[in-house]
Parts: sequence; structure tokens; C-alpha cells
Amino acid sequence: MASELTTEAVLAAAAETPDTLLTTSSQARVLMVGAGGIGCELLKNLVLTGFGQVHVVDLDTIDLSNLNRQFLFRHEHIKKSKALVAKEAAQKFNPAVKIVAHHANIKDAQFNIEWFSSFSIVFNALDNLEARRHVNKMCIAADVPLIESGTTGFNGQVQVIKKGVTACYDCSPKETPKSFPVCTIRSTPSQPIHCIVWGKSYLLNEIFGASEDESAFDNSVDGDNAQEIEELKRESEALRKIRNSVGTEEFPEMLFEKVFKTDVERLRSMEDMWKTRKPPEPLSYKELLEKAKSQSLDQEKVLKDAQKVWSLEENLVVFNDSLERLSKRVLESKTAGEDAIITFDKDDEDTLDFVAASANIRSAVFGIDRKSKFDIKQMAGNIIPAIATTNAIVAGLCVLEAFKVLKGQYDRAKEVFLTPFANARMLASDKSRQPNPDCPVCGVYQTRAYVDLDKATLNDLVEHLIKTNLGYGEKDFAISNEVGILYDPDETDNLKKKLSELGIKSDSFLTITDEDDEEPFVNVVIAIQEAKEPLGDKPVKGILDPEDVKIPLKPKKQSQPEPVATPAPTNGNSTSNGQNGGVIDLDGDEPMTTPAKPSLKRGHPEDAEGPSVKKIKANDKAADDDIVFIEDSAGAIVIDDD
Repeated sequence: MASELTTEAVLAAAAETPDTLLTTSSQARVLMVGAGGIGCELLKNLVLTGFGQVHVVDLDTIDLSNLNRQFLFRHEHIKKSKALVAKEAAQKFNPAVKIVAHHANIKDAQFNIEWFSSFSIVFNALDNLEARRHVNKMCIAADVPLIESGTTGFNGQVQVIKKGVTACYDCSPKETPKSFPVCTIRSTPSQPIHCIVWGKSYLLNEIFGASEDESAFDNSVDGDNAQEIEELKRESEALRKIRNSVGTEEFPEMLFEKVFKTDVERLRSMEDMWKTRKPPEPLSYKELLEKAKSQSLDQEKVLKDAQKVWSLEENLVVFNDSLERLSKRVLESKTAGEDAIITFDKDDEDTLDFVAASANIRSAVFGIDRKSKFDIKQMAGNIIPAIATTNAIVAGLCVLEAFKVLKGQYDRAKEVFLTPFANARMLASDKSRQPNPDCPVCGVYQTRAYVDLDKATLNDLVEHLIKTNLGYGEKDFAISNEVGILYDPDETDNLKKKLSELGIKSDSFLTITDEDDEEPFVNVVIAIQEAKEPLGDKPVKGILDPEDVKIPLKPKKQSQPEPVATPAPTNGNSTSNGQNGGVIDLDGDEPMTTPAKPSLKRGHPEDAEGPSVKKIKANDKAADDDIVFIEDSAGAIVIDDD
């Protein structure tokens, strides 16, 4: 096996000897994130092409529904790790390639910036927005080229991302999600998705996770909704009391009676609410349990059949069994002195079973059609349906673009769109877009700092890094992270606190916003790295010497010219000939990156320039984001609560 080369060495070798591209690829160390639909095809291509070392990261396990398009998997692999099985299957195609499988979450601490920096290329083969954003951010911070790909039904897209050269994943705004009023989710559901959101983001969190408050929903300022919110606060308090009984014999009945009987009876008493809709029907735990026992239901058989729409009695069996499993995990965490917090994950059978059973029982209460566990996993887990041929085409395009990256030919890199039903041609390509200067991820100055997390305070960071090393001097500036503002000239309470007290750890990102009105720097993003050796008398050290730090100024915004009034047509006909004033939309063939329409609804925090204006202090609990969902053109429903 040829020795591994660094990113710079691989690019240099390919540029100097273009005829030895395959030799260069055999020396490359690449990362593939996701071993699903695109991932199976892509891993096969990488192995057959002869890439020297391929790391595969995927947290998911194989499901029966995967077998129609993820061809590396067979029936005997169901419930096994996708990453491990994909490695085993692909290794047979080319034993000379070193494949390293990681059955883990790409957001885990082990996959830090230093680890990302060790790869020549990163390939994204993911199925959700949050993970895509994370990998994009890590690749920009590590300055490693990323090849982003995605499919939606018959449509697909491949994009080359290189820091400072091409646009990154977050350079274009993503579709703004829709949100539900709190009373729709918790009081007047009318669709299966309403019940699924209730089970996933309300009930699961109240009992096993970080308890919700009213800020997690769209709290419209109207009298009816405000009154309902107050009542729901009392409900949450009651649920917190039930939470303390986790693990007891009475726990399942207490929870069931509370959410499917007592709360429903309260709702039924509000007669005005049901004048135009059917009122909900409360359920009795003991009566339903007796029916389930009389049917002698096979618990294991019920749990295995994810494609079947369970009966009400079968849902109770799953409800009780999932509660038992989750309670056991909570008690084990408490015994070990760990945080007993459980959050939803589509690949976590315990939480998925609980959400599926809870949602279906609630659907029965409100006269809504129940869904199979498979359907609920799709709706709650951000899964977008994929087609085998689309995956194969997109995976092939990824490797073709990878060859250009290995040769350093970013000027030849393309954004390629697969649109089989377009009027023109199936594959449409365009030059890579330039980076968006207002992008919150790549339109900033990136740097790193080594920190002694046991000693360093926020004041150390301000005085020894930002003011001196980065050259801010006497400028006014703000420091923020993904939660909110840690420091600004009017918020200095956190200066004496250790970074660890503020939740800052290795591979945390801090954003510095220059508040100078005259010549402000662009935003600076500092990636915190834990020092592996003593730093001397200062617990903070920049990765660059002060003379090597070159932070650009923010480009001045050009003033928009005053609109010129267009004379009214004299013949009664529009001068634009029906073309919206002569403006033609050229983005119609970009299924994955179509800019969102203007909206007054709140988008993702990273979609706006600069950090959130929310201020935090040590140990403060961050407010949760809106519970929202998107329904795309392919009919898939995506839940986004990142």
C-alpha cells in the first residue's frame, strides 16, 4: 500500500503529473459521511476507482426498506450497522483499499477539526439538513474540500465546496420551515404529523428529555392561544411530577391516564372548541390493557412488524414496552452519575417506538388515521425518499468531480443538477458559484486557538487573543456561540468565568462581531482547540503570529438606486409581454438549492448574518427552537428541531 499523503501533497502531485491521477488517488485519504442510498453507490465507486484509504461514518442501522436501493446490504444484515456492513461488502471489490468504518454520529467529539484536516477530500452522502450543515462547517474550518450531494426522488445535485474558492452549502438560503401554533399541536390536532410532533418534541421531552416551555412553539399573541398556553403550563408541571415516578410499576398507567384521559377530558369540556369538529375520546388504561391481554398479543412480533399499522391494543403494548426500556436507561444514567436526558433519534429504536405508539394512541383519541412505524420514522426522522438510479448517477458524478479536486482544478469544477423531467436535458451543469460574502459560515475569517480549558477565562480570550493576537485593540466587539452572546461592551458579567463554565469545549466555535461603524472587520470564527502541551504563562494561544493575521474589512454596502417609475403603456398592453417585468427565473432546475421566498417566519439561526442577539450566562438553559416541519415537492415531511 502506498504511503498516505497530506491534502497539500496530494494536490501538488496531481497538478505536477496529471497523467498519474490514479496513482494520486491511491494515495489519497478520503472521508465519506453517510452509508445509505448515495453512500453505497459512492463507496463502491471509490473502492473500484482505487482510492487508497476510505473512512465511512454512519450512525444508522439497516432496515428492510433500505434493501430496494442500498445494494451493499442483504436481508441478513437488517438491524446491523450500515457503516460496518458496507465496509465488509465493498472490501471484496478491491481488497487493496483500506476501508475504516465508524458506527457513530459525525457530530461526536472524536470527529474534530484536526481529524477532518487529515483527509484529502470529504464526501457528503447525508439525508438531513443539520448533519450537512455540520460537515460543511467542519470542512470550512479545516480547509478540506467537500463534495456535497443529495437527491430528492428523481432529482439530484452535486456541488464542489472549497473554502475561499467556491460557494459553501450555507451560501444560499434554505427553504424557510412552516410552524404550527401551540394549540394545534397540543390541543386540536387534525393530521398524523400533528400527533407525531406532539409525541416527538413534547411528550418525549417532558418525560425523558429537557422539558419544553411555550417558547418552543409558535405562540401567537391572541387571547385564545394565550389562555391555552397558560393551561398547557399547568399540564407540563403535572408531567414533571409524573417524571419523578420513572421506573416504578405505576409509571406507565400514570402517564397514560394523564395524557390520554385527564387532559382529553379537560379538552372535551371546552364545548366551543368542538362546535365544528369531532371532540376527542378519552381512553382508560385499565380497559385498554384488559383488551390487549385478552388478545394474547405477541410483543416481539408486534415490534418487528414496522410496516403494519398497529391496532390500538398493539400500540399500548409498544407504549408500555418502550417506557420500560427508556426508564431503564434513565435509571442507569442516574446510577452512573450522568445526565438522564434522552432525545429523539430516528435510529434509536427505544425513542422511535415510544413516539410511534404515543402518536398513534393520540391519533385514535382525535379520530385521525394511524400510521405504521415505518411511516412515522420517515416523517419524524427527516428521511427523504430516494431512487436507486438517481443515487447511482449522483454517486458517479461525485467521483468525476473528485478527480478535478485531486488535480486542483477548481476552475473546472461544476455544480451538476440531475433533472430528468426538465424541458432541456437530464444533466445540467454550471460553473461553481463564488462564495457569498454575507455567508455566516464561509464569508468569515476562520482561525483557531489553543486553550487550556482548565484555566482559561473569557477575559483571557479577550485580552490575550482577540485584542492582541487578532488585532482588535480598542475596537468594540461581541463574542457569541450557537446559544447566544457571551460578551459585548454592555455584557461583561462572563469575563471572569472559565470557558468551561460557559459550555465552551474543544471544537467549540466562537464568533467575533466587530461593532466598529467606520471600518469593521468581517466576522471572525475561532475554533477552540484544547491545548495538548503547556502554553506558558498565558492559557490562550492563537495558531498564527499577530503579523500573519490578515482579517479583511467588511465590504461596504452599495446604496440602492431610487426606483425609476415606468410610464404606463398607452395601448393597454403590458410592456413585459407577460414575463413579470422582463425578469426570468433561472433557478428552476436547482431542486436542492432554490432560494426561499421572502417570509416573516423565523428561519434557521445560521441563515441570518451575524450571531443571535440573545444573551446567555453560565449554566443558563437555552430556549428551544420552534417545532416546525417542511413538506417538499416530493411529498416527504421533514421535522426540523435543531
